[in-house]
Amino acid sequence: MVKVLCAAVAAALAASAAHAQLKVGLTLSLTGPAASLGIPEKNTVDLMPKKIGGLDVTYVVLDDASDTTKAVTNTKKLITEDKVDVIVGSTTTPNAMAMIDVVAEGETPNISLGGSARIVDIANPKTRWVFKVSQHDSLMADAIAVHAKAAGIKTMGFIGYNDAYGEGWLVEMKRSAETAGIKLDPIERFNRTDASTTGQTLKLISAKPDAILIVGSGTPAATPHKELVARGYKGRLYQTHGVGNSDFLRVVGKDGNGAFLPAGPMLAYEQLPDSNPIKKVAKDYITQYEAKFGPRTTFGGHAWDSYLVLDKAVPVALKSGAKPGTKEFRAALRNALEGTREVVGVHGVFNMSPTEHNGLDNRGRTMFMIKDGKWALATK
Repeated sequence: MVKVLCAAVAAALAASAAHAQLKVGLTLSLTGPAASLGIPEKNTVDLMPKKIGGLDVTYVVLDDASDTTKAVTNTKKLITEDKVDVIVGSTTTPNAMAMIDVVAEGETPNISLGGSARIVDIANPKTRWVFKVSQHDSLMADAIAVHAKAAGIKTMGFIGYNDAYGEGWLVEMKRSAETAGIKLDPIERFNRTDASTTGQTLKLISAKPDAILIVGSGTPAATPHKELVARGYKGRLYQTHGVGNSDFLRVVGKDGNGAFLPAGPMLAYEQLPDSNPIKKVAKDYITQYEAKFGPRTTFGGHAWDSYLVLDKAVPVALKSGAKPGTKEFRAALRNALEGTREVVGVHGVFNMSPTEHNGLDNRGRTMFMIKDGKWALATK
C-alpha cells in the first residue's frame, strides 16, 4: 500500500513538473502618445514561442496607455493577481522608472524596454530586480557626438521631451558634446502631446547652430522636425533611436530625408556584412514580423530581445530546483538574468553582470540616415 501511495505521489509530482508553466507579464503602451512604439512590441509578443526552457508559457499583456500611473497599476496587478514570474516593459522611460519601486517590493524581475540608463542605475539598490534590453541613451549620445565631430559640427541645438527620457538624454548629450568639443546650445523642451513647437523652433533657428538634435520617440518626434524644415533650417538634423519605426517615417515624410540617427543594427540588417552574427538573428525575427505585421521597428526588436534573454536565463533558473510561480524561482531567474552572457539579439550582443543590467556595447549601435523615406547606413 505504501509503495502504491509513493508511486502515486511520484507520478503526481512528475505530472506537475511536466505541466509547469512560466507566466510572463507585459505592460506596454498600446494607446496614447507612445502607441506607435507599444503596438509593434505587442505584435512581437504574438510571435514569441509558447515554450521557453521546456516550460509552457502564458503571456499576460496589459495596456498602460502611455501613462505612468497606469503602468504602476498594471505592474501591481501582474505581481499580486496574475502572479507572473517576470515582467517585460514598459515601453517608455517615464513608465519604466515608475515601475522600479513596485518590482523591487514584489521581488519580481523586470526586463524594461525603456531607453534611459537610469532605469538600471546601480546606485539605486532597487534596480537589482530591473534589466534593460534597449540601448542606453549614453551609448547613443556618444555615437551622435562622434558622427557630428567627424562632420565638422561645432554647435548643436537641442529640443527634447520634457520628461525623464528627454532629461536623461540631455545629461548624456552634454557630456558627449563636451568631449567632442561641440557646444550644446540652445536647449529647448516639448511635451509628447504638443501639436506645435513653434516657439521652441524659432529660438533654435535664430541661434543658427550647425546641427540640432531632436530627442523624442515615435510620431511625436516628427513635430519639431517638420517645423524646423518648414521654417527653413538648413543645418544637420539628428534624431535618436526613439524614432526607429515606419510610423515616424510616414508622419515626417520627405522632411525626414537627410536626417541622421543611431539605432540598433536590425533596422537595416540587409546592409550588414555576413560575418556580423546579428544579421542572421535579425533576419529570422524580421522575416517573421514583416510577413505578419508589415514594416520592422526597433521597438518590436526590443521585445524580441527580451524573449531571447529569457530563453537563455530560464533554463539556468530551473537548475536551481525552484518552481515557476514561487518567490524562489523569481529570485533564481533574477540571478540567471544577471549572469547572461553572449546572447546575440537583433540589437546587439548582451553581456549582463551584477554591475551591468543592460550589457550592450558598441555592437548595439549603428549610424543611419533617412534616404528617400527609408533607413540607410550612414556613410559620413
